[in-house]
Amino acid sequence: MEIQTLEIKTSIYIRKPAAEIFEAIVDPSHMSRYFIREGSGRMEDGKEVFWQFPEFEDRFPVHIVRVLPSEYICFQWETDGLMTTVEIRIQEKDVSCCQVVITESGHSLNAIGIKWLRGNTEGWANFLACLKAYLEYGINLREGAFKM
Repeated sequence: MEIQTLEIKTSIYIRKPAAEIFEAIVDPSHMSRYFIREGSGRMEDGKEVFWQFPEFEDRFPVHIVRVLPSEYICFQWETDGLMTTVEIRIQEKDVSCCQVVITESGHSLNAIGIKWLRGNTEGWANFLACLKAYLEYGINLREGAFKM
């Protein structure tokens, strides 16, 4: 019997140039204004960075696999004991609008995988909404959203 692998896929259109969207994702000084509490460094090929989220005490290691400026970011991180792969594609539709597509894969079709699929799908949809609000309107949707 073939083991089925689960995949999350979510996307959103953002009315900003690809380079600006890319910087908002790879630069922790930007990402800390809309999604993480803090990041240890910029996302670059082969680098390991750590993210801390407002709602969690732990710092999460993020292993950067590949970065293509203004186009693509690939990293791996551990969720529920398994390494998953996240790919972020920035697809320019015109000079002022891009589609940002995120996929994450690595869990099997079982109870743990279904729990991961539900939680991380929600997380990536939230990430994209927060990214859009930050870039288009200068708003941090997560500010005050988590009891500290």
